[in-house]
Amino acid sequence: MHPTSPNELIGHLYRSLDASDEDAVSVILKVRGETCDIDCLHCYEKRKEGPGGARISADQVQLLPDLFAGRPLAVELHGGEPLTAGKDHIAHLLRTIAGMPQVKRVSLQTNGVQLDAEWLDLFDAHCPGLELGISLDGDPEGNRWRVGYDGEATYPLVVKALELLSERGRTCGIITTVTPAVLGRPAEVLDHLAAFTAVTSVSVVPCFDTTVTRPTTYTGSRRPPSRALQQAALKQAGGPAWAITPDQYADFVLGLTRHWITTGLFRRLKLSPAVATIRRLRGLAVSFCHFSDMKCDHVVTLYPDGRLGSCDELPWPQAQLTHVTPTTSLAEVTTAQRGSNLLRQGKGLMTACVTCDYRSTCGGGCIATRWRMNLAGQHDAYCDHRMRLIDGTAALLADPAHPDGAWCRTACWRPTPVNRMRNVQAFLATWDDSQAARHPARLVTSAFGNINTTGLPGPAAQSADDLDPAHPQWNDAIEPGIKPLVDHLTGRWHLVTYDSCEGHHYDGTRKGQTREVGLLPRDGAEYAATAAALCRAATRCAAALPPAVRLLVARNNLTCETTGRTHPVLDLRLLPAAETSGAAYFAALDDATAQLLAALDAEAPADGHPCACPLPAGTQPPAPEQAVA
Repeated sequence: MHPTSPNELIGHLYRSLDASDEDAVSVILKVRGETCDIDCLHCYEKRKEGPGGARISADQVQLLPDLFAGRPLAVELHGGEPLTAGKDHIAHLLRTIAGMPQVKRVSLQTNGVQLDAEWLDLFDAHCPGLELGISLDGDPEGNRWRVGYDGEATYPLVVKALELLSERGRTCGIITTVTPAVLGRPAEVLDHLAAFTAVTSVSVVPCFDTTVTRPTTYTGSRRPPSRALQQAALKQAGGPAWAITPDQYADFVLGLTRHWITTGLFRRLKLSPAVATIRRLRGLAVSFCHFSDMKCDHVVTLYPDGRLGSCDELPWPQAQLTHVTPTTSLAEVTTAQRGSNLLRQGKGLMTACVTCDYRSTCGGGCIATRWRMNLAGQHDAYCDHRMRLIDGTAALLADPAHPDGAWCRTACWRPTPVNRMRNVQAFLATWDDSQAARHPARLVTSAFGNINTTGLPGPAAQSADDLDPAHPQWNDAIEPGIKPLVDHLTGRWHLVTYDSCEGHHYDGTRKGQTREVGLLPRDGAEYAATAAALCRAATRCAAALPPAVRLLVARNNLTCETTGRTHPVLDLRLLPAAETSGAAYFAALDDATAQLLAALDAEAPADGHPCACPLPAGTQPPAPEQAVA
């Protein structure tokens, strides 16, 4: 069998459009290019300086089903501002789209300024299933960059549109651009948006614009007040005044997710990217391209002049693939995708994903954002913030009642491919009941130690990995190298261990096994207290560990084979440091274990004791009555 190449592995994260003839395609219609009736200072579309004034025609739209060979389509009317095309024109487009059986979803993204009863009547008449998305950056302060050409705030006009939607019994999603104007206030911003009864989803997107240095151009001899404001916002070190860093975005999203969970807002609001992150943590499929393999090849953008390109967040004209005409074919599009330097560069950035521990959960992120961050020399920062989102969300899922673990930088999400136990609840009950019946187990060993565990035949058999300290074979089941750690964690810290291994060096016959122990918290409070204590201990011993060994505190899930339920667990893993040989690692392993034991001896799980990582400024613990199980 040949080893899997990096390109083949990237293929699992980035699917080509011609990989399957059943793949859905997301089509973004830039109905009027960059033309808009307001002049948001942070608008990325106007930086493309696309053709203004023209409109995508129904004839162009009718070419899409044949162009994409009958594949399912999700069509989004976008801008600029699509409503500037006028009611008659939008009605014609919607009728055309609604009549296409290949179109499975139709949405319209608007700034909401023009939205009135006539528009809603038009949507009902020509495309009743139309989904609405409205751009609103939270509360009035958060919307400071959304202004008209006169420089005045557009927020009051959007509020009227949301109130009208509520009166009409219609719903919408909100797209919020995260800028410094909302940082440090995630709870206030989410509460503000949730107060509009028409809002059923909130999607927060980052404004990673630190490399933007030029204002957008304008026609005419007089500069609009909005462009004067934009020019002023550009005159500062570190990028525009509206730009944020990946770390700031991670803090804000984790703050939103924390508030969304602990207040119960998850019952009525969908929050992105929280929902996609949670689904991936649970091993479920997602449609959001940032977390799936349906990336830039499955997102196309059509402009009024017939230009067809990849995702609209990629830079133009580099993202252009072809022009749409009656003779344009899918083969022409896929050939252009394969030949695109921009897409090749973006896909090439995903080589970092091949060896990443977060690969199966993260899904590689957004290629367009990766590309921009790489130009700014911040590609690692982009990856780091994705890891933080995953780690923090995993902590919130494990114990929503103690959400401060979301900001721990020590405990990381590291699922194992197969982590199962026959009956978790029965195991926990037996562990805490010294009088419970304990049946014999068969321990299978080799020259390297305990290599697997199997139960005796019959209903009374019990797998050796289900043993507890009161079992007569407990001492025989625990390997000598890991026993001091297991004894400390079970005896001094009074925790439940569900697995352990002293580590084995296989002399080149196979990859070595590292030293590790798995902890199964009895409940959420114990999980939170244990995770915080392990963080403190890991911080305490970090400098004392031998250079060949690194300590990992891993968040993981254990699946119960009886119920199918997953249980949050914590694993302590002593791993080889980067570029360390197996021989060097195993030579230093006992010393590393001793240092870890000393740190554990100085700490212990205790309710309310925080981990060693600081909380973001302004973060407050939730009131006890707010927390949800």
